[in-house]
Amino acid sequence: MGFPDLEKQLEVIKRGAVEILSEVELRKKLQDSLTTGTPLVIKAGFDPTAPDIHLGHTVLLRKLRQFQDLGHRVIFLIGDFTARIGDPSGRSEKRKQLTQEEVAQNAGTYKKQVSRILDLEKLTVVFNSEWFEAMSVLDILELTTHATVSQMLGRADFKKRMSKYEDISLLEFMYPLLQGYDSVKLEADVELGGTDQIFNLLVGRDIQRDFSQAQQVVITMPLLEGTDGVQKMSKSYGNYIGIDEPASSIFGKIMSLSDERMYKYFELLTDEDLAVVRAMHPKEAKVRLAKAIINQYYSSDDAEKEAKEFQRVFSQKEIPESMPEYRVQPNENVFSALVNSGLVKSGNEARRLIKEGAVSFNETKISTDNFIFTQGGVVKVGSRRFLRIVI
Repeated sequence: MGFPDLEKQLEVIKRGAVEILSEVELRKKLQDSLTTGTPLVIKAGFDPTAPDIHLGHTVLLRKLRQFQDLGHRVIFLIGDFTARIGDPSGRSEKRKQLTQEEVAQNAGTYKKQVSRILDLEKLTVVFNSEWFEAMSVLDILELTTHATVSQMLGRADFKKRMSKYEDISLLEFMYPLLQGYDSVKLEADVELGGTDQIFNLLVGRDIQRDFSQAQQVVITMPLLEGTDGVQKMSKSYGNYIGIDEPASSIFGKIMSLSDERMYKYFELLTDEDLAVVRAMHPKEAKVRLAKAIINQYYSSDDAEKEAKEFQRVFSQKEIPESMPEYRVQPNENVFSALVNSGLVKSGNEARRLIKEGAVSFNETKISTDNFIFTQGGVVKVGSRRFLRIVI
């Protein structure tokens, strides 16, 4: 299959990108690819720190799909080894280390989920444990000669933690070196990452040079803020929208976004015309966004169904047709039911919501967390969470 011409490829690649280091190098690599008919090797790494791929990940995944459509070879690297360390990028504290079993369980769901975006027939999936577990201690220590302590301490996130006298483990220093060595093993021509990954990506360029390889071009993509509108979307922060969540959950979370956040989601997660979107009423635009995303990961029928259900429940104040069900034990109170059913995240949240009058049962507000269920019915929390109580 032939490649599109150079300028067309650059137009597609640059769309939405924050930075390309460097565009001159990228042009040369693309021109060499066109001349020889050899696809570029495009790398992006994902640490399986939780089982769900979320919309924040899809900013990169959509760019990878564009590279696939341009005819290049995309490598989806699952960092099953590096996930046991934890990437310190953008962190204000040490990450919790995962066990090998936790990492393996999370990684097992990734391929199925990315198939909703990437063409699996054109995708190479690799695990970095393949080479790291075969390396000796001496091999690993040799990697440390490719970076200096002063270079590591120049990282913005490490500087911030040091200014607060917070600990930085030597293990965290190793993470950028290991990620960089991934690029050596894969002989990557281009590596994609979020803007918070720039340090790690540039270390990859340095290590490739030390191993006498052509340096990869680094392309950074914007970070997508989560549903809280503050932190980047992250499984660790609990503010994410997973692409494997039920369509109803995705729809509801998108409808809760602020108008400002909505427009950024349009730009990074869809191909919609932003001028058209901004001319719409914000609520109408938000429904359009939710439908567009559900259409990507489910179907147009599911998108229409959830739009109608949202209209019925939240505009017409009706009860949803389907909701989680919880069977209460004898004399179990509402506080226990909210927490044990998972409808709220913690006991503190349950108490706060009850105190604020945000919890009702069969359309009657509950004023105490000692309320006992004597009959079945529906608990409503806020305007979007429902729980069917079964005695």
